[in-house]
Amino acid sequence: MSSPRVLEIGARVPVARRRDAPQRRTEWRERPVTAPTDAEQGPNVARMYDYYLGGCHNFAADRAAAEQILRIFPDTGIAAQANRHFLRRAVRHAAELGVRQFLDIGAGLPTQGNVHEIVRQVAPDSTVVYVDYDDVAVTHARRLLPADGRTTVVHGDLRRPGELLAHPDVRAAIDFDRPVAVLLVAVLHFVTDAEQPWASVARLRDATVPGSPLVVSHLTTDGAPPLPTQQGRAVYQRSSAPLVPRPHADVLRFFDGYDLVDPGLVRVAEWRPDGEPRERISHGYAGMGLRR
Repeated sequence: MSSPRVLEIGARVPVARRRDAPQRRTEWRERPVTAPTDAEQGPNVARMYDYYLGGCHNFAADRAAAEQILRIFPDTGIAAQANRHFLRRAVRHAAELGVRQFLDIGAGLPTQGNVHEIVRQVAPDSTVVYVDYDDVAVTHARRLLPADGRTTVVHGDLRRPGELLAHPDVRAAIDFDRPVAVLLVAVLHFVTDAEQPWASVARLRDATVPGSPLVVSHLTTDGAPPLPTQQGRAVYQRSSAPLVPRPHADVLRFFDGYDLVDPGLVRVAEWRPDGEPRERISHGYAGMGLRR
């Protein structure tokens, strides 16, 4: 694995207008001024997601692939925002239930409304551990997130839950004898069936105590036309991870051993809307369960 490289931020260059942005003027954002390494030449799913959200931590290959997806599914940017709003609602709800430890796996690149920012509005003493296997995401998170003793960034892989749970930084930050919220938001659909995602989630479940929340959002193709779906998956086949949308029944299996919080496993925008902007476009399912 190549060593992490810090992106140099500072050049101001025009970027393509988001398809869901109301303005017509050119937007100017901070852009990396260094060339990507060999490992970063191809599209990366975390950086593509950053682009959908209007972020600046992405390269030309990421933007090109993301624009292909936006041509196939023009409302992807809106769906990405809906997913972020779900994360905020779920984290707030877990904090209101009394949970003070959060393990965000597949956290991706830091953006607005990070978990520690959300949860500390409810419980300032909360601990948050961000986990990702992408070197660039981890490097940026370590640079940008606060060094406050309650926010930790770990290089880890959902597909290797034993190693993740045994990581010394995870063990130092999380007390698994108390409830911990496991956040798997927009990450499981990048794990193939052959990589046994249900077994990985079960391993994480077994490491937590009863009452610990599991928060999941997951892409689906339920109700989507087959041709655009095939075209979209083909784009991701050329990226850092294949896209594996799943039907409702398969997503529900991740909650084995959990009691679903009302309203259950529903479309992302329909999960406990609480006054935030309510996008009607949802490309997936979302839910929270409490470990039995």
